[in-house]
Parts: sequence; C-alpha cells; structure tokens
Amino acid sequence: MKQIIWFSRVSIFIVYFWFGILKALGVSPAEDLVHQLFNITLSPLSSFPFFLISFGLFECLIGILWLIPKLTHIAYYALIFHFILILTPTIALPEVAWSSLLIPTLIGQYIIKNLLLLSCAMLIDRSYRLEKEVKGAIF
Repeated sequence: MKQIIWFSRVSIFIVYFWFGILKALGVSPAEDLVHQLFNITLSPLSSFPFFLISFGLFECLIGILWLIPKLTHIAYYALIFHFILILTPTIALPEVAWSSLLIPTLIGQYIIKNLLLLSCAMLIDRSYRLEKEVKGAIF
C-alpha cells in the first residue's frame, strides 16, 4: 500500500509541477483559458503576466508539498482550493467548457479529469491520517 501512496504522491507532483512550470514560463497550452478567466475575475487586481507566473508557481508548490508527507494536510487543502479555482470556467465560461448540455468540450474534459486528482489526494490524505492515528495509538 505504501508504494501505491508514494506513486500517487509522485503522480500529483509531476502533474502539478509540470503544468505549473509551463504557466510560470509562459508556454502553457492552458494560458488562453487562464487569461479568459482572469479577464472576468481578477483583472482589476493584478497584471496578467504577474498572475500567470504566481499561479504557475502556486501549482509547483502544491506539487512539491505532496512529496513531503508531514505536509500532506496542507497539500490536501491547497489542492482543494486549486480544484475550486480550476472548476470556475465550467460556470464562468460555459461556452468554453461545454458544447451543449452535459457535453464538455476538450477544455471541459481537461477540467473534469481533475476529479481524478482530487480522489487521489483524498486517498493519500486519508491514508496519512490513518497512519498517524495508528502510530499515535501504539506510542
């Protein structure tokens, strides 16, 4: 079971760090989507280049946190926060996320697949909590 949990941690790290660094470097294929969402939500508060770099680095940080078991709980809540942010286009930009009722576009599918990352994170977090409870009961 420990190998599965570590594989899951590394998988989340790879996805978050890789996608994050692409944003931070300004070469992400998701940049247009992020820009559209930024324009209708945060544009009065910041410049887009600054936001894109910050958001990309935030994603990298989430990935790194998953590699540090003692920070599992922080990584979990950071991932949930990020998950809420990335679901926003399904509501705020329906023309981008949906081709018709319950039929996602390719971008919509890209967003929906994040449910798998969330379920993986939930499994890791629960496993870590159980491990801590067992160790606490023994010692």
